[in-house]
Amino acid sequence: MRRNIFLLLALAIGIYVPAQDKTFVVSVNKPIAPIQPTMWGVFFEDINFGADGGIYAELVKNRSFEFTKPLMGWKVDQQPVEEGSVLIQNRGVAHTANPRFARVTVNNRKRGSLSITNEGFRGMGIKKGLRYDFSTLYRSVSGKVKLYVELLNANKEVIGTTELRPSETKTWLKLKADFTSSATEEKGSMRLVFEGNGIIDLDMISLFPGDTWKNRPGGMRADMVQMLADMKPGFIRFPGGCIVEGYDLAQRYQWKKTVGPLEERQLIINRWNTEFAHRPAPDYFQTFGLGFFEYFQLCADIGAEPLPILNCGMACQFNSGEVVPLDQIQPYIDDALDLIEFANGAITTKWGKLRAQMGHPEPFHLKMLGVGNENWGPQYLERFKVFQKALKEKHPEIKLIASSGTDPVGERFNLLNTELRALDTDFIDEHYYRPPQFFFSNINRYDNYPRNGSKVFAGEYASHVPNTNGAVKSNWLAALSEAAFLTGLERNAEVVQMASYAPLFAHYDGWQWAPDLIWMNNLKIVGSPSYHVQKLYSVNKGTTVIPIQRDNKIIDGKDSLYATAAIDAESKEIIVKIVNAQPHEQKICLNFEGIKKLGGTAVHTVLQNDNLDKINTIAEPDAVAPKTKNIKVSGKKQPIAVKGYSFNVIRIKYS
Repeated sequence: MRRNIFLLLALAIGIYVPAQDKTFVVSVNKPIAPIQPTMWGVFFEDINFGADGGIYAELVKNRSFEFTKPLMGWKVDQQPVEEGSVLIQNRGVAHTANPRFARVTVNNRKRGSLSITNEGFRGMGIKKGLRYDFSTLYRSVSGKVKLYVELLNANKEVIGTTELRPSETKTWLKLKADFTSSATEEKGSMRLVFEGNGIIDLDMISLFPGDTWKNRPGGMRADMVQMLADMKPGFIRFPGGCIVEGYDLAQRYQWKKTVGPLEERQLIINRWNTEFAHRPAPDYFQTFGLGFFEYFQLCADIGAEPLPILNCGMACQFNSGEVVPLDQIQPYIDDALDLIEFANGAITTKWGKLRAQMGHPEPFHLKMLGVGNENWGPQYLERFKVFQKALKEKHPEIKLIASSGTDPVGERFNLLNTELRALDTDFIDEHYYRPPQFFFSNINRYDNYPRNGSKVFAGEYASHVPNTNGAVKSNWLAALSEAAFLTGLERNAEVVQMASYAPLFAHYDGWQWAPDLIWMNNLKIVGSPSYHVQKLYSVNKGTTVIPIQRDNKIIDGKDSLYATAAIDAESKEIIVKIVNAQPHEQKICLNFEGIKKLGGTAVHTVLQNDNLDKINTIAEPDAVAPKTKNIKVSGKKQPIAVKGYSFNVIRIKYS
């Protein structure tokens, strides 16, 4: 405790006390535990406009007029004004998934006298020279109507346009066109201009950039996916997060409503729409253009294991606390069983056939499934028991992840942790949203956890610096404390087998929660210092933990130094990670035992900044970013200088 208090004081006022012996002994021939391929992953939730308006590349907001206010995001312009020129029709129970569409009456209109403009998600990011793909479902009620699609800059000047001539049809057809932008604009919009004489119905009005991930039509924003792929994550947890629970059960996430044709996916309000009074987002909905098929496809694309989380019959306990009675829980269990079939089933099965029809006849090889998110109390335990019994009877090969509630300490956590371990639960999901002090002082959290039985999934972690808000919360102090904490997770890889930061994405103009791993606007994206910390752990994972000690003790904060070590059996390298939480450089001697010799060169990667408040921004994206250099290696003792406030990764070849 005294050392931790000293550390916090040192971080606050820059005290530095030199130490006598800083020799770190690395015992290469004494493996402790294997590091699972899933050790470092990513957590995705549709918060902070992470899906619609974020990684899902659709540029049109409220494309099917299903928001609570049907014309939210749209503006009607007409001169002269004619009442009823644009009406929203509702087909009600006949089309429950997508009941509304727009009926536009064009009475001998010239081009420019009647139009509807969509504002996008805090504007539309438009790039010069890029192709844009427009589409809409339409039906000609009467007459002939010509349609112009225009891209506008922030000054409402046209920077791209195309003309469409819908055919005469009484049934719904899709109308498509592509065109190129002549300018770049962060806050653009799209205008539909009508000409002619007639009545036309429109639905699912859509605009996508041509540079989506893998150039998939209607796909994901490529730069955001690339940021994830660069991390080489072992898993992707989806779709959350609190949206799994919903404000009440009617608004819970239901995976079956997110697959199949886009126009048949039933939109719901996002529970982050009104969750925070200081950051209201009344235009935040879930269209499910990014649904469970696309999540599985993303995992396959970047080589990550899928980890879906399903509702267990409980709404968010902070909101309504609604639960489904135990004698009515079977539909929730059926959803879980059907999801396994959707992911892994043969194409002759009901849900396997749908997967194949959507373009992926091969199974997704689902191996893990989460039951509930941040649920707690005896009501969660009794529901988890029912789920575990049913799922293990039919799919013993699927590992189940259970919730340990919202906090890593306290009576709520202790009850769940004790009871779930007694049930021999595969994984227990622990969450930590705490100040930096918690992360610095809990390096040893898992040192005395049982080595057998239930494993730990550190499913949501993030260091929250007090008295900060917004993007400035994603600063270097937060990341440095996380880097220190993760040494304790890696050192205990026998216990902790998965970990992920949360939340993942945040839009600068639409966030509800901070800090976040990755920040973006409509055109650019920035990895926070925390992003670089987890990425360095993930791409330098290694295959086996080995001892690294100082004075025959683990390195867990003496002189504000933290360390862990591993070997990579495939590349024949030793990987040492060292955090220096002091403001001053410290010199260390790495003493390697149990090997014949080291390679002649080591690669030393450093993440460092003297300013603990430093953040990465659009203007300065690499303010805190890794820098790599080569260092000469001679003998089995290697001196290393670690800068003040730094996270270091050293890779050395061995034989």
